[in-house]
Amino acid sequence: MYFSKFKTFEILCGISILIFLSSCGIYKPVDARKVSPNADERVKKNLEEGKGFTLMGGGSNKNTNYQFASSNPMWRASLEILDFLPLSNVDYSGGIISTDWYNEGTAADESIKITIRFLTNEVRADGLKIIIHKKKCNIQQTCTVKKITSAIESELQVAILRKAIIYEKEMVNKNRKKRPKLKD
Repeated sequence: MYFSKFKTFEILCGISILIFLSSCGIYKPVDARKVSPNADERVKKNLEEGKGFTLMGGGSNKNTNYQFASSNPMWRASLEILDFLPLSNVDYSGGIISTDWYNEGTAADESIKITIRFLTNEVRADGLKIIIHKKKCNIQQTCTVKKITSAIESELQVAILRKAIIYEKEMVNKNRKKRPKLKD
């Protein structure tokens, strides 16, 4: 008697679960004529419709190149070169580093502000743009700000590029060591 009640309960639970699954839309029968037999095409379509996810870079995003601040040699070099300055805005996704107003102490009424804009992730001379602003204040604290062209721009660019090349070489050497050697 106990066994038959338990079996009936089990069957009713199974039917209830099936009805629940079919009513919430989890299970939808599909017409085989409308679905491609090619698995890659099905995966691509599901990902485009937001119905799936990828693990370990699988799927249609095989050529995507993600870079993080720590793996970008130009970014790391710029931060290292500007480490003596107070930074006001550092935005990796926007590709900009902006310092706060800086005064060396030689001229109390003059300050400079340096902005570096990254135009590419590659280590190239045209991959970054350095902008320098100069602020000059008088005794009444009335200040004028002007964009200037200075030797500091080219000196910073050369220093950043040299440091970035060093970082890039280190990264290449580290990646070579990680790769397993092929046996003949």
